[in-house]
Amino acid sequence: MKEIEIKKIVKINEKNLNKITEWIYNCWGRDEMHTFEEIKKFVKHSLQETRLPQTYGAFINNEIIGMYQFLYEDLFVRPDIYPWLSNVYVDERYRNNGIGRKLMESVKENARNNINSDELYLYTKHINLYEKFGWKYISDIDTCNEEQRIQRLYKLELAETEFQTNIREEKQM
Repeated sequence: MKEIEIKKIVKINEKNLNKITEWIYNCWGRDEMHTFEEIKKFVKHSLQETRLPQTYGAFINNEIIGMYQFLYEDLFVRPDIYPWLSNVYVDERYRNNGIGRKLMESVKENARNNINSDELYLYTKHINLYEKFGWKYISDIDTCNEEQRIQRLYKLELAETEFQTNIREEKQM
């Protein structure tokens, strides 16, 4: 497989914009009664450089093959916790090639460098997936979503310990 590049998206061509829109619309948007056009506008306005929401993509030769986003709000019933990791997705043609792993391995560094928070949240139906990437299970949560109400709430600590900071600084010397 060719070189995969994970990067923040602040400008996008129409082909990649439509692909991201299709992913979000087909996986989540339609079920939540959003139109394709609403999702497309959401995606356009999530391409922020310094503020949330932010969108990150996995690319091969400038073609997007996967993504995730940092959002202020992802679960309507829990406005008290933020920011969120959301819309983690890998194109079906590229699954089982380590793309999801590469995306998830980039989350902590991108969050540390680009959002002003010591923690990040996500909710999911998946068990024993996000734990591999340092996420801590908090509790089950009632999402009030009709399809799968009870899901799992996770938190990722972003702040480095003093020990981790010292090791990183030593490696840079």
